[in-house]
Amino acid sequence: MTQVSLGPLLTASAEEASAYVDGADPEALVAAVRAAADDEVLALVDRPEVRRAAVGGILARLHEYADADRLAVLHGSIRFDLAQHDRVVERHVLVVDHGRLELVPDVADDEPADVVLATSVLGFVRLVSGERNAGLELLGGGLDVVGDTDLALALGGIFVVPGTDRVAVDPTRLDPVDVATVLAHGDEAHLRRVMSSGFRPVVLDEIFRRLPEFVDARKAARCDLTVGFRLLGAPDGEVERRTVRVLRGLATVTAGDEGEERDATVTCEGHDFVRLATGHLSAVAGVLRGRLKVRGDKAKALKLADVIDFPRAR
Repeated sequence: MTQVSLGPLLTASAEEASAYVDGADPEALVAAVRAAADDEVLALVDRPEVRRAAVGGILARLHEYADADRLAVLHGSIRFDLAQHDRVVERHVLVVDHGRLELVPDVADDEPADVVLATSVLGFVRLVSGERNAGLELLGGGLDVVGDTDLALALGGIFVVPGTDRVAVDPTRLDPVDVATVLAHGDEAHLRRVMSSGFRPVVLDEIFRRLPEFVDARKAARCDLTVGFRLLGAPDGEVERRTVRVLRGLATVTAGDEGEERDATVTCEGHDFVRLATGHLSAVAGVLRGRLKVRGDKAKALKLADVIDFPRAR
Protein backbone atom coordinates (compact mmCIF):
# COMPACT_ATOMS: atom_id res chain seq x y z
CA MET A 1 0.00 0.00 0.00
CA THR A 2 1.38 3.39 -1.03
CA GLN A 3 1.54 5.85 1.87
CA VAL A 4 -0.10 9.23 1.41
CA SER A 5 0.10 12.43 3.42
CA LEU A 6 -2.76 14.80 4.16
CA GLY A 7 -0.30 17.71 4.26
CA PRO A 8 -0.75 18.84 0.63
CA LEU A 9 -4.43 19.47 1.30
CA LEU A 10 -3.60 22.31 3.71
CA THR A 11 -2.78 24.58 0.76
CA ALA A 12 -4.60 22.84 -2.10
CA SER A 13 -7.01 24.68 -4.38
CA ALA A 14 -10.47 23.26 -4.98
CA GLU A 15 -9.28 21.60 -8.20
CA GLU A 16 -6.15 20.21 -6.54
CA ALA A 17 -8.15 18.87 -3.58
CA SER A 18 -10.63 17.12 -5.89
CA ALA A 19 -7.81 15.59 -7.93
CA TYR A 20 -6.09 14.45 -4.73
CA VAL A 21 -9.21 12.73 -3.33
CA ASP A 22 -10.22 11.23 -6.68
CA GLY A 23 -6.76 9.89 -7.41
CA ALA A 24 -5.68 8.67 -3.98
CA ASP A 25 -5.56 4.98 -3.17
CA PRO A 26 -8.58 4.48 -0.88
CA GLU A 27 -6.76 2.17 1.52
CA ALA A 28 -3.87 4.61 1.88
CA LEU A 29 -6.22 7.57 2.28
CA VAL A 30 -8.16 5.83 5.06
CA ALA A 31 -4.89 4.95 6.79
CA ALA A 32 -3.80 8.61 6.64
CA VAL A 33 -7.13 9.80 8.04
CA ARG A 34 -7.03 7.27 10.85
CA ALA A 35 -3.50 8.36 11.75
CA ALA A 36 -4.48 12.02 11.90
CA ALA A 37 -5.68 13.62 15.13
CA ASP A 38 -9.08 15.31 15.23
CA ASP A 39 -7.43 18.74 15.23
CA GLU A 40 -5.62 17.90 12.00
CA VAL A 41 -8.77 16.67 10.30
CA LEU A 42 -10.72 19.71 11.53
CA ALA A 43 -8.06 22.04 10.13
CA LEU A 44 -8.52 20.40 6.75
CA VAL A 45 -12.32 20.34 6.65
CA ASP A 46 -12.42 23.96 7.83
CA ARG A 47 -11.20 24.73 4.32
CA PRO A 48 -14.28 24.68 2.03
CA GLU A 49 -12.15 23.51 -0.89
CA VAL A 50 -10.99 20.43 0.98
CA ARG A 51 -14.29 19.75 2.73
CA ARG A 52 -16.26 19.77 -0.52
CA ALA A 53 -13.74 17.53 -2.24
CA ALA A 54 -13.59 15.08 0.67
CA VAL A 55 -17.33 14.73 1.24
CA GLY A 56 -18.21 14.66 -2.44
CA GLY A 57 -15.38 12.27 -3.22
CA ILE A 58 -16.35 9.85 -0.48
CA LEU A 59 -20.01 9.77 -1.48
CA ALA A 60 -19.22 9.52 -5.19
CA ARG A 61 -16.86 6.56 -4.67
CA LEU A 62 -18.98 4.55 -2.24
CA HIS A 63 -19.98 2.10 -4.96
CA GLU A 64 -16.35 0.96 -5.18
CA TYR A 65 -16.54 -0.49 -1.66
CA ALA A 66 -20.07 -1.89 -1.69
CA ASP A 67 -21.26 -5.47 -1.47
CA ALA A 68 -22.87 -5.77 -4.89
CA ASP A 69 -25.48 -8.33 -3.81
CA ARG A 70 -26.66 -6.22 -0.87
CA LEU A 71 -26.60 -3.02 -2.88
CA ALA A 72 -28.73 -4.61 -5.60
CA VAL A 73 -31.76 -4.94 -3.33
CA LEU A 74 -31.71 -1.39 -1.93
CA HIS A 75 -33.90 1.41 -3.19
CA GLY A 76 -34.33 4.87 -1.71
CA SER A 77 -32.76 8.25 -1.10
CA ILE A 78 -30.48 9.30 1.74
CA ARG A 79 -29.77 12.92 2.57
CA PHE A 80 -26.57 13.80 4.41
CA ASP A 81 -26.71 17.00 6.48
CA LEU A 82 -23.14 17.66 7.65
CA ALA A 83 -22.36 20.43 10.10
CA GLN A 84 -19.28 22.44 10.93
CA HIS A 85 -19.26 24.88 13.87
CA ASP A 86 -22.97 24.18 14.52
CA ARG A 87 -24.00 25.06 10.97
CA VAL A 88 -24.86 22.70 8.11
CA VAL A 89 -22.19 23.25 5.47
CA GLU A 90 -22.66 20.21 3.25
CA ARG A 91 -26.05 18.81 2.21
CA HIS A 92 -26.13 16.08 -0.43
CA VAL A 93 -28.52 13.30 -1.44
CA LEU A 94 -27.43 9.80 -2.38
CA VAL A 95 -29.98 7.93 -4.49
CA VAL A 96 -29.75 4.14 -4.32
CA ASP A 97 -31.60 2.28 -7.06
CA HIS A 98 -31.05 -1.48 -7.10
CA GLY A 99 -27.30 -1.44 -7.60
CA ARG A 100 -26.97 2.07 -9.01
CA LEU A 101 -25.78 5.04 -6.95
CA GLU A 102 -26.36 8.65 -7.96
CA LEU A 103 -25.02 11.61 -5.99
CA VAL A 104 -27.10 14.80 -6.06
CA PRO A 105 -24.89 17.54 -4.56
CA ASP A 106 -25.80 20.80 -2.86
CA VAL A 107 -29.50 20.25 -2.27
CA ALA A 108 -31.84 22.58 -0.40
CA ASP A 109 -32.63 22.12 3.28
CA ASP A 110 -36.15 20.97 2.40
CA GLU A 111 -35.03 18.46 -0.24
CA PRO A 112 -37.16 15.34 0.37
CA ALA A 113 -35.44 12.04 1.13
CA ASP A 114 -36.43 8.71 2.59
CA VAL A 115 -33.96 9.14 5.42
CA VAL A 116 -31.86 12.06 6.66
CA LEU A 117 -28.54 11.45 8.39
CA ALA A 118 -27.25 14.46 10.32
CA THR A 119 -23.80 14.63 11.90
CA SER A 120 -20.68 16.77 11.86
CA VAL A 121 -18.23 16.71 8.98
CA LEU A 122 -15.64 15.23 11.34
CA GLY A 123 -18.14 12.62 12.50
CA PHE A 124 -18.90 11.69 8.91
CA VAL A 125 -15.21 11.23 8.09
CA ARG A 126 -14.63 9.14 11.20
CA LEU A 127 -17.70 6.99 10.50
CA VAL A 128 -16.81 6.12 6.91
CA SER A 129 -13.23 5.35 7.93
CA GLY A 130 -14.56 2.85 10.47
CA GLU A 131 -13.22 4.72 13.50
CA ARG A 132 -16.58 5.51 15.07
CA ASN A 133 -19.60 3.31 15.58
CA ALA A 134 -22.87 4.64 14.19
CA GLY A 135 -24.91 3.06 16.97
CA LEU A 136 -22.82 4.74 19.66
CA GLU A 137 -22.91 8.06 17.81
CA LEU A 138 -26.69 7.76 17.59
CA LEU A 139 -27.10 6.96 21.29
CA GLY A 140 -24.72 9.71 22.33
CA GLY A 141 -26.28 12.39 20.15
CA GLY A 142 -23.45 12.71 17.63
CA LEU A 143 -25.70 11.36 14.87
CA ASP A 144 -29.38 11.94 14.15
CA VAL A 145 -31.43 9.73 11.86
CA VAL A 146 -34.87 10.82 10.67
CA GLY A 147 -37.04 8.74 8.37
CA ASP A 148 -36.67 5.19 7.09
CA THR A 149 -34.47 3.52 9.72
CA ASP A 150 -34.55 0.20 7.85
CA LEU A 151 -32.93 1.91 4.87
CA ALA A 152 -30.35 3.57 7.12
CA LEU A 153 -29.46 0.25 8.74
CA ALA A 154 -29.24 -1.52 5.38
CA LEU A 155 -27.10 1.22 3.88
CA GLY A 156 -24.64 1.06 6.76
CA GLY A 157 -24.10 -2.64 6.25
CA ILE A 158 -23.13 -2.68 2.59
CA PHE A 159 -19.95 -0.57 2.52
CA VAL A 160 -16.61 -1.87 3.76
CA VAL A 161 -13.64 0.12 5.02
CA PRO A 162 -11.00 0.04 2.25
CA GLY A 163 -8.32 -2.52 3.03
CA THR A 164 -10.52 -4.45 5.50
CA ASP A 165 -13.51 -6.78 5.51
CA ARG A 166 -15.36 -4.67 8.11
CA VAL A 167 -18.41 -2.67 7.20
CA ALA A 168 -17.81 1.03 7.67
CA VAL A 169 -21.04 1.75 9.53
CA ASP A 170 -22.31 -1.05 11.74
CA PRO A 171 -24.81 0.26 14.30
CA THR A 172 -25.39 -3.23 15.68
CA ARG A 173 -21.83 -3.55 17.03
CA LEU A 174 -22.58 -2.17 20.48
CA ASP A 175 -20.27 -2.87 23.39
CA PRO A 176 -22.15 -2.32 26.68
CA VAL A 177 -19.24 -0.50 28.29
CA ASP A 178 -19.00 1.83 25.28
CA VAL A 179 -22.75 2.41 25.49
CA ALA A 180 -22.43 3.25 29.19
CA THR A 181 -19.62 5.68 28.39
CA VAL A 182 -21.45 7.63 25.67
CA LEU A 183 -24.63 7.81 27.76
CA ALA A 184 -22.66 9.41 30.59
CA HIS A 185 -22.40 12.53 28.42
CA GLY A 186 -25.63 12.14 26.46
CA ASP A 187 -29.02 13.79 26.73
CA GLU A 188 -31.88 11.76 28.19
CA ALA A 189 -34.42 13.35 25.87
CA HIS A 190 -32.31 12.30 22.88
CA LEU A 191 -32.06 8.74 24.21
CA ARG A 192 -35.84 8.68 24.61
CA ARG A 193 -36.23 9.67 20.94
CA VAL A 194 -33.79 6.98 19.79
CA MET A 195 -35.59 4.34 21.85
CA SER A 196 -38.90 5.28 20.25
CA SER A 197 -37.46 4.95 16.74
CA GLY A 198 -36.72 2.05 14.45
CA PHE A 199 -33.28 1.64 16.05
CA ARG A 200 -34.89 0.48 19.30
CA PRO A 201 -34.75 -3.29 18.53
CA VAL A 202 -31.07 -3.03 17.54
CA VAL A 203 -30.19 -1.55 20.92
CA LEU A 204 -32.40 -3.82 23.03
CA ASP A 205 -31.41 -7.01 21.21
CA GLU A 206 -27.72 -6.33 21.76
CA ILE A 207 -28.12 -5.39 25.43
CA PHE A 208 -30.16 -8.49 26.23
CA ARG A 209 -27.80 -10.68 24.20
CA ARG A 210 -24.81 -9.49 26.21
CA LEU A 211 -26.55 -9.36 29.61
CA PRO A 212 -25.55 -12.89 30.73
CA GLU A 213 -21.88 -11.93 30.37
CA PHE A 214 -22.22 -9.49 33.26
CA VAL A 215 -23.67 -11.85 35.85
CA ASP A 216 -21.43 -12.13 38.92
CA ALA A 217 -21.09 -15.90 39.23
CA ARG A 218 -20.17 -15.70 42.92
CA LYS A 219 -23.16 -13.56 43.89
CA ALA A 220 -25.49 -15.62 41.73
CA ALA A 221 -24.17 -19.04 42.77
CA ARG A 222 -27.22 -19.87 44.88
CA CYS A 223 -29.76 -17.87 42.93
CA ASP A 224 -32.96 -19.24 41.47
CA LEU A 225 -35.03 -16.39 40.14
CA THR A 226 -36.98 -15.42 37.06
CA VAL A 227 -37.80 -11.81 36.25
CA GLY A 228 -39.85 -10.61 33.32
CA PHE A 229 -39.47 -7.23 31.63
CA ARG A 230 -42.28 -5.32 29.95
CA LEU A 231 -40.75 -2.52 27.90
CA LEU A 232 -42.90 0.41 26.83
CA GLY A 233 -42.42 3.16 24.27
CA ALA A 234 -42.03 1.14 21.05
CA PRO A 235 -42.90 3.02 17.83
CA ASP A 236 -45.80 0.66 17.14
CA GLY A 237 -47.17 0.97 20.67
CA GLU A 238 -46.66 -2.72 21.39
CA VAL A 239 -45.25 -3.88 24.73
CA GLU A 240 -42.00 -5.82 24.30
CA ARG A 241 -41.44 -8.71 26.68
CA ARG A 242 -38.25 -10.49 27.74
CA THR A 243 -37.59 -12.95 30.54
CA VAL A 244 -34.32 -13.22 32.45
CA ARG A 245 -33.64 -16.43 34.37
CA VAL A 246 -30.73 -16.83 36.79
CA LEU A 247 -30.04 -20.32 38.10
CA ARG A 248 -26.90 -21.43 39.93
CA GLY A 249 -24.72 -18.64 38.64
CA LEU A 250 -25.82 -18.64 35.01
CA ALA A 251 -28.29 -16.37 33.25
CA THR A 252 -30.44 -16.95 30.20
CA VAL A 253 -32.65 -14.50 28.32
CA THR A 254 -35.71 -15.45 26.32
CA ALA A 255 -38.09 -13.38 24.25
CA GLY A 256 -41.67 -13.09 25.47
CA ASP A 257 -43.05 -14.24 28.78
CA GLU A 258 -45.07 -17.33 27.93
CA GLY A 259 -44.56 -20.68 29.64
CA GLU A 260 -42.36 -19.39 32.44
CA GLU A 261 -43.55 -18.66 35.96
CA ARG A 262 -41.97 -15.38 36.99
CA ASP A 263 -41.04 -14.23 40.48
CA ALA A 264 -41.49 -10.62 39.44
CA THR A 265 -42.24 -8.48 36.40
CA VAL A 266 -40.62 -5.11 35.81
CA THR A 267 -42.39 -2.57 33.61
CA CYS A 268 -40.49 0.46 32.32
CA GLU A 269 -39.86 2.64 29.31
CA GLY A 270 -37.28 1.35 26.85
CA HIS A 271 -34.90 4.26 27.44
CA ASP A 272 -35.03 3.71 31.22
CA PHE A 273 -34.13 0.04 30.72
CA VAL A 274 -31.08 1.13 28.69
CA ARG A 275 -30.10 3.50 31.51
CA LEU A 276 -30.58 0.67 34.04
CA ALA A 277 -28.50 -1.76 31.98
CA THR A 278 -25.64 0.71 31.63
CA GLY A 279 -25.38 1.84 35.23
CA HIS A 280 -27.07 5.23 34.81
CA LEU A 281 -30.20 4.30 36.76
CA SER A 282 -30.02 2.20 39.91
CA ALA A 283 -32.77 -0.34 40.47
CA VAL A 284 -33.62 1.12 43.88
CA ALA A 285 -33.78 4.69 42.58
CA GLY A 286 -35.81 3.54 39.59
CA VAL A 287 -38.40 1.91 41.84
CA LEU A 288 -38.57 4.85 44.24
CA ARG A 289 -39.00 7.34 41.38
CA GLY A 290 -41.65 5.22 39.71
CA ARG A 291 -39.58 4.62 36.61
CA LEU A 292 -39.44 0.90 37.31
CA LYS A 293 -42.76 -0.60 38.32
CA VAL A 294 -42.46 -4.04 39.90
CA ARG A 295 -45.27 -6.55 40.17
CA GLY A 296 -44.60 -9.61 42.31
CA ASP A 297 -41.60 -10.22 44.53
CA LYS A 298 -39.69 -6.93 44.69
CA ALA A 299 -36.87 -8.57 46.63
CA LYS A 300 -36.28 -11.01 43.74
CA ALA A 301 -36.33 -8.15 41.22
CA LEU A 302 -33.76 -6.21 43.25
CA LYS A 303 -31.71 -9.38 43.69
CA LEU A 304 -31.44 -9.67 39.92
CA ALA A 305 -30.04 -6.14 39.79
CA ASP A 306 -27.60 -7.06 42.57
CA VAL A 307 -26.13 -10.12 40.84
CA ILE A 308 -25.57 -8.32 37.53
CA ASP A 309 -22.49 -6.10 37.38
CA PHE A 310 -23.96 -3.61 34.95
CA PRO A 311 -21.35 -2.02 32.67
CA ARG A 312 -19.98 1.30 33.87
CA ALA A 313 -18.68 4.27 31.94
CA ARG A 314 -14.92 4.38 31.45
